[in-house]
Amino acid sequence: MKGYLEDYELHAYRAIKSARSRVVHLRRQFGGKAASYITGGSIRVYQLERRRAGAATGTINRETSALSRMFRLALGCGQLQEMPTFPARLTENPPRQGFFEHAEYVAVRSHLPAAYQDILDFAYYSGWRRREITELTWQEVDLEGAVIRLDPGRSKTRTGRVLPISPPLARVLGRRQARRSADERRIFQRDGVSVRAWRRAWPDACRAAGLSHRLLHDCRRTAARNLIRAGVPERVAMLLTGHCTRCIFDRYNIVNEHELLTAGQQLVTYLEHRATLSTTVGL
Repeated sequence: MKGYLEDYELHAYRAIKSARSRVVHLRRQFGGKAASYITGGSIRVYQLERRRAGAATGTINRETSALSRMFRLALGCGQLQEMPTFPARLTENPPRQGFFEHAEYVAVRSHLPAAYQDILDFAYYSGWRRREITELTWQEVDLEGAVIRLDPGRSKTRTGRVLPISPPLARVLGRRQARRSADERRIFQRDGVSVRAWRRAWPDACRAAGLSHRLLHDCRRTAARNLIRAGVPERVAMLLTGHCTRCIFDRYNIVNEHELLTAGQQLVTYLEHRATLSTTVGL
């Protein structure tokens, strides 16, 4: 397990906190046990116990994948000669498909502190990931060139990208600049809001707006969908939001029930129009 964490450190993986959490749970079950003790059967028992403890399916899968990675690292270092056969991955729920209609975004925004409103505005109009926003620095902003250049080291995909500063984003940056202190590198600050209140700001605002269980990440899905609705080519939209694979982008470029009903009505209108043309030609 130590080698697993060292591998994260060696490759500078960003999710080291999540890796440590997985190790904590795995150590409770397998810590101090010989490698021969860890079999497909004992791993299945672990999955069952984690399920009974209330762990999500995705969490259990990530933990067993971490255990598999530990064995592969040990094999690569010559510490083991073989690894157990792991049980099949548990079936996970379909990907989350939440998004904001504009009125919903406005409703949630109205219940947030001003500093958090700026974060929401940036997320809604950029489609960037949460940490890409909250860790954004003034050094990455080119006000004269009207673009924001994401540092590759901060990108989940290790790829830098350019975001044009649209009028809504310019207003956000203007508000943040007005409150900027000389020694502040990061753009988004709490502006005096306590840590406790800041942590509660998002869920409290969503609940007050009648939109419980929404995530800030839903703005990312919303931006992807809105870019396509606006007629932006998919290739360009993917560059703006930082999606490297088409399958993930398609997952975010979703439709809602209203759009499906509208499509159905469009079909009826089209067929009625065709029927009218046929009758006219027959006459």
